[in-house]
Amino acid sequence: MIFVKVDDLKPGMRLGKPIYNKNGVLLYERDTKLTMQAIYGIKNFNLMGLYILEPAEPVPPMTEDDINFERFQTMAVFSIREDLDLIASGKKDKGLDWLCSLVIKNYGDLNRKINFVQSLRSSEDFVYKHVLNVAILSAIIGGQMGLSLGRINMLVKAAILHDIGALRLAELPDNEEEDPQTKEAIKKNTDEILKQYGELDEEILQLAEQVQELYTREDGGDIPEALKSNVNANILYVADAYDRMTAMKSQEEPTSEVKAVRRLLEDEKYDQKVVNSLIKAINILYPGVCVELTNGEKGLVITENEDNIFEPMVLDFHDNQLYDLSLPRVKEDVQIADVMKTMDNRIKLDPALLEEYSNN
Repeated sequence: MIFVKVDDLKPGMRLGKPIYNKNGVLLYERDTKLTMQAIYGIKNFNLMGLYILEPAEPVPPMTEDDINFERFQTMAVFSIREDLDLIASGKKDKGLDWLCSLVIKNYGDLNRKINFVQSLRSSEDFVYKHVLNVAILSAIIGGQMGLSLGRINMLVKAAILHDIGALRLAELPDNEEEDPQTKEAIKKNTDEILKQYGELDEEILQLAEQVQELYTREDGGDIPEALKSNVNANILYVADAYDRMTAMKSQEEPTSEVKAVRRLLEDEKYDQKVVNSLIKAINILYPGVCVELTNGEKGLVITENEDNIFEPMVLDFHDNQLYDLSLPRVKEDVQIADVMKTMDNRIKLDPALLEEYSNN
């Protein structure tokens, strides 16, 4: 699968990912061959480009959850863009409460793990896609931690609004880490916009301010103990960090889920209870995932380790040897270095091989 800019699309190319309109209605299914008429229509969607299947490439597998997740992301970004632009210009939003309720309905009380699939973003839509993903992740974490519906609603609304100050920058961000001056500018702008808005509960306003405070303090300065122990602010902070790390950008490679989670676990500024709740809610190293090992070989996760996601049972492709990475004598020599990725940042799966070795 390759990424092709809109201006380089040609008739006959096959879509690697579906295209939806702002209402979530499917316009073009995966594997659809583009026509000139379709290309003209796609150019009106303000997309940077599309993922296109290579000539002999089969359509990659997608679960029903994956399809619904991408559909929801597409639909919600249209709504968030409209609402944030209105609020940033001092006007009333059209459907912010409705959108928050949809996020909570879909992701606030999951009884299973989901694949958190990123979509490509540019400087034009970075803020909208970022705050949406932070809202979804916050709802997932809040549900995993057993928070009340009221607290999750507060988290989701604060997540959608927490970075609105970036819309006033002359150049919107399109990267994982912003410089200290940009962070301070976003913090100041966010505070000004939300106080002028006048439609928020004081708790939501404070929460948006707190996560901005945590983000700007990364570059120096002590974080007050009261803020360190604020569960709500730390949920937003972890969700914000995870999304920034794993976001697909046009100019640089994203951090893999494995490396992102390791960074969150190793850095003491992230609340470890929150990080572990995130790990329990999203798929990272599960059966069927192809991985790179520290011995230079590649392998397949056969069995997930619920106690430590970095220590699953792995099949080495080179010699068909099974490694139980939870055993001390094994992990002294072999560990997981990273996951293998496809072009659209989706984890490679090999279901046939997984079935063969699971039955042995």
